Amino acid sequence: MESFRTLEPRPKLTVVGAGPGDPDLITVKAVKALKQADVVLYDALVAMELLDYCKPEAEKIYVGKRPGESHSQDAINFLIVEKAYMYGRVVRLKGGDPFIFGRGQEEIEYARQFDLETEYIPGISSAVAAPGYAGIPLTTRGVSESFWVITGTKTDGSLSGDLALALQSSATIVILMGMSKLQQISEICEALGKSELPVAIIQNGTTQEQKLGVGVAKNLFSIAAHNNLQNPAVIVLGEVVKYANVKEVATFASNF
Repeated sequence: MESFRTLEPRPKLTVVGAGPGDPDLITVKAVKALKQADVVLYDALVAMELLDYCKPEAEKIYVGKRPGESHSQDAINFLIVEKAYMYGRVVRLKGGDPFIFGRGQEEIEYARQFDLETEYIPGISSAVAAPGYAGIPLTTRGVSESFWVITGTKTDGSLSGDLALALQSSATIVILMGMSKLQQISEICEALGKSELPVAIIQNGTTQEQKLGVGVAKNLFSIAAHNNLQNPAVIVLGEVVKYANVKEVATFASNF
């Protein structure tokens, strides 16, 4: 990549949060970055309408990581640097917020190794917005004074051990990428005496396709099956689930 180092101005990577799904939830600063981009590398959960902000000549490259897709992190890192030195301004457009289980910092660190200028633009995370659109506040006075956001799938494929710690508190718990671990989550809840803890599963949060199922922790798997809930989805555990907009959706095994 040394042959590209004469490019002026200095090549730049901007890591941008696209928000939780509703394209109207993109930030003004993110839109400005898209309008200036020469190349946009975008993920699977990004609203396609956001690419309309790009200038017509901008190169748009899909680098999603859904099951069966071959875009490895190493390949994405290489593309970031290659395209930055070829064209100048690269936007890495990620669903939600890039610094919440989005590998945003990893990509910035890689780009800096090749002397790219870097910038981070936050996005609204589905961890907050999806529950909110379902009527569920993560904190509310007298019910929950804190919340945890936990990954359901670590690098090795396992569920984070932090779930057991979080369940020992009164905090709201939000689990991302956890739909393949529903039975395991229920078993951990039961082992800690939280089998009747209110839970919600929110699919396609903030979009017109949003779906919601609510109930109690011991029935998580059945809630998903009864309401046909699949990825992408956010799982919420805690007393604040009682505020969910249950009149607007199907519910199952609810003790509310």
